[in-house]
Amino acid sequence: MSSPLANRVDPSGVIQAVPVRGTLMGNRGGRIHLPADPASGEGPRLGPRRWASRQWICCVLAFKGRRRQVMGAGYTELFFLDEATALAAGHRPCFECRRAEAAAFAEAWARAHALPARPRAPEMDRVLHAQRLGTRLRSPARSLPDGAMVLIDGAPALTLAGALRPWGWEGYAAPRPLPRGEVEILTPPAIVRTLAAGYRPRLHPSLA
Repeated sequence: MSSPLANRVDPSGVIQAVPVRGTLMGNRGGRIHLPADPASGEGPRLGPRRWASRQWICCVLAFKGRRRQVMGAGYTELFFLDEATALAAGHRPCFECRRAEAAAFAEAWARAHALPARPRAPEMDRVLHAQRLGTRLRSPARSLPDGAMVLIDGAPALTLAGALRPWGWEGYAAPRPLPRGEVEILTPPAIVRTLAAGYRPRLHPSLA
């Protein structure tokens, strides 16, 4: 049995090799993997960089019947448990395969940031990339909107319906009470504000 490729993304934005694919895919603006090497028998693998451009997106798994070889030519496919995971890692909805959701995201972003019009993708990407590279913020857990991801005892958890749902590669665990104090926030601040302004991400079926 072949080993899983290193293209699964956790809420901290770290790319790992695990066998579970997740419910959404995306990329980081291009190709960040090295191709397979037939001479050595080595398969495709991540290269030294972790993004190709500021355009980090989150996509559906299937779109218009397109077929791709994962980690083949072109961009590097990345996979996420769900959209809350992708948002925490700094990815936004794709304007091609998720046009309606991307528009809803941009409209909520405009409300959150008091903009006169819906921002274009490059505007949001500039803000998000600076925040991906910046220091994570802390905030009272009870002030966070549904869909934000935090670190609790070194492990990621989702804020949802007044509780925490511990994150895992295969889904979320049973609800836990929100802590009273501050927590470290994984989701970039601009996206936290966008969630608070009404954007509703796609969540994993384990939360149903």
